[in-house]
Amino acid sequence: MKKIILLGASRQQIPCILSAKKLGCHVITCDYLPDNPGHHYSDEYYNISTTDKESILNLAKKLNIDGIVSYASDPSASTAAYVAEQMDLPTSPYRSVEILSKKDQFRSFLTKNGFNAPKAKGYYSYETAVNDFMFFSPPVFVKPVDSSGSKGISLISDIYGLKEAFEKAQAFSREKRIIIEECINIDSYQVAGDGFSVDGELVFRCFGNDHFDPANLNPFVPVAATFPSIMSSEIQAKVHEEIQRLISLLQMKTGAYNFDIRVAEDGKIYIIEIGPRNGGCYIPQVIEFLTGTDLVEYTIKAALGEDCSELRFTEPRGFCGYFAVHSYKEGVLKDIRIDSNVKKNNIIESYFNQQPGDIIKPYMYSNAAIGIFLMKFSSMTEMLEMADVQDKWIQVLVE
Repeated sequence: MKKIILLGASRQQIPCILSAKKLGCHVITCDYLPDNPGHHYSDEYYNISTTDKESILNLAKKLNIDGIVSYASDPSASTAAYVAEQMDLPTSPYRSVEILSKKDQFRSFLTKNGFNAPKAKGYYSYETAVNDFMFFSPPVFVKPVDSSGSKGISLISDIYGLKEAFEKAQAFSREKRIIIEECINIDSYQVAGDGFSVDGELVFRCFGNDHFDPANLNPFVPVAATFPSIMSSEIQAKVHEEIQRLISLLQMKTGAYNFDIRVAEDGKIYIIEIGPRNGGCYIPQVIEFLTGTDLVEYTIKAALGEDCSELRFTEPRGFCGYFAVHSYKEGVLKDIRIDSNVKKNNIIESYFNQQPGDIIKPYMYSNAAIGIFLMKFSSMTEMLEMADVQDKWIQVLVE
């Protein structure tokens, strides 16, 4: 029986644990949260932070594992690659995964290799950032270089907002480093989605549409992603080419990716982020519903060095997405009211982290969702309208 370490055991990571068990693996979960629900499904659990590379490596050597996976998690992706590389297990290059995982390194890589990229620079020092601010054209984003889930992001229009934004971003950075980058204007949806490469070739991808709620305290965290993308097939082919060029330059091998991409008003393609891992918020499950392709199973197989050559691109059939049930304020969750027709016709599955009576927080970051709905729709029009105008079919009551 092959042994595999899965980094993290949150509710959203349970599908990966179950997939590994289904494939006959002995599953070991690691994180610093012993109460995470995924630990109940694994064979062993160790209380080690998923970002503690050396401790995870020592454990992996001790247990003589056959593979390691960071599923739906950016912070632990470099840990998985580091451990795998040190133990000569299947992985993409650790250095390449580090580039994808650090926003400032990624922006520098894109610029040096001729990709479209916003003007950007990383900083440890606020004083240095202030001195450089005149070289940027506001509005600009201020972000932690190494965080996830839309934590610590601000959009500022002048230097007077820099100090607060800098301190906010730095608080969410493990390296205490931030990045300032110019905003890319788009006239449609930001591109979401997942993909998978086999021996360095992007053989599968499914693009969708990110949806944001401007009423949120953090308007930069997606509240939904819907599939398929509204992009034309010609634009999708160009996006595919840019991703493939990136994968080739980084010498990536076999594994999953999560995409955040913007097609600017002038038609230029900007790769905002490519996470070297499966998407969160049950995006792989949405994609399986639409295409029949189980990217989670392929992720496990890739980590174990098993053959993934049969994976092929499949066109989405139908309209599907996830919706993050969220609150605008902190308080006690009183009720979640959903239109009866939506309950009957649109909701496929639901995953709730909190129940009525629990204290909830405003939706500042993706892990503050009350729950996730996987939803199907009868048409592109219905899908986009429901994702963009949520208060017509759902109300979250907080007191």
